[in-house]
Amino acid sequence: MQSEDHFQEENGASTTSDNSKKMKLIDARLRKINKPFVKSIKSPGGDIIDCVLFHLQPAFDLPELSGKRLLIPPELPKGHDDAGKNPEIKQLWNSKGESCPNGTIPIRRTSASDILRSISHSKSRKKYSRKDILVSTGGHEHAIGYVTQGEFYGTKAILNVWEPNVTEYDFSLTQIWVIVDVPTRPVNTIEAGWHIYPNVHKDNLPRLFTYWTPNGYRSGCYNMVCPGFVQTNEKVCLGAAIDPISTYNGQQYDVAFMISKDPKSGDWWLTVGSEVMGYWPATLFTDLRDHALTIQYGGEVYSPNSSQHTSTQMGSGHFQDEGFGKAAYVRNLEVVDQDNKLNAVKDLQLLADKPNCYGVNNGYSDAWGNYIYFGGPGYNPNCL
Repeated sequence: MQSEDHFQEENGASTTSDNSKKMKLIDARLRKINKPFVKSIKSPGGDIIDCVLFHLQPAFDLPELSGKRLLIPPELPKGHDDAGKNPEIKQLWNSKGESCPNGTIPIRRTSASDILRSISHSKSRKKYSRKDILVSTGGHEHAIGYVTQGEFYGTKAILNVWEPNVTEYDFSLTQIWVIVDVPTRPVNTIEAGWHIYPNVHKDNLPRLFTYWTPNGYRSGCYNMVCPGFVQTNEKVCLGAAIDPISTYNGQQYDVAFMISKDPKSGDWWLTVGSEVMGYWPATLFTDLRDHALTIQYGGEVYSPNSSQHTSTQMGSGHFQDEGFGKAAYVRNLEVVDQDNKLNAVKDLQLLADKPNCYGVNNGYSDAWGNYIYFGGPGYNPNCL
């Protein structure tokens, strides 16, 4: 177990050195989030990964989950385990054979800067309804494919992993979205993929992440920075760096992501590669307690810079027309129906807020099913 001095040192926050009210609140929150661990692993990427007993993870601080620790495996969608459709995720923290003991889960240690990011990012998130999806809002720009016709009980796609250049206060991501948005109520969304956020992580590495909100981004959070997501997997760590990474005109790497609603419990489960990661309890949400109405795939860039367009890249940093090995892709786009079966998407629509900055196109092949290429360099002579 950690000593108090060691705890403060490792978490980057100390009430003895900073008596401000803000830092005291952050310190208190860190003590709630960063649980006692049985093993600590220093990642080559600089992260500290704590192996925390399953029943001590942050989600069980929620009153509605207190005592509900008996885990029943989900009924995953039919067709999810088709051969060749689950490219695995590899991460730096366990690349040298490190692992967490049975009965524990790996949790990336949260720092004060993570808390500050969570607060500032909540303020920067999209505060608009999906009825305004064709309008770039609040520094966010997208290049995505989406479907809106039907009731969706999940989605699966394979995401190409890159290392786009991201300026200090921006972020760039590739992800899948599961969304309910009706005009009279705040949006509910679950999101999963990889992102680069140098102002927080102090590097330009793509990291596995999740995000959820029940109320139009007014609350909810990344990974395990607040209670919500229940992790059941001991091999994969939310927030940890992904490796290897695709190279331009070279080897390509991708990872399968699936968000699916368990028909027995009603909870939303995350699967990465063939690893069942855990779930978001249905009780976290309002409209997403039932089903989703919109599914999205692709990229997003956020920049607070309003003086000129950001040079932050999306995807590979190259436009969609360059194709395989040069542009980023999301392939094998599928949705889950009410019978808990995966089906190819139908009537895929495309959206690029500023196509001269970041673009998107789509296609179909026997091997890839429905797919999109997307991305771009950001600032250029045609993107000002």
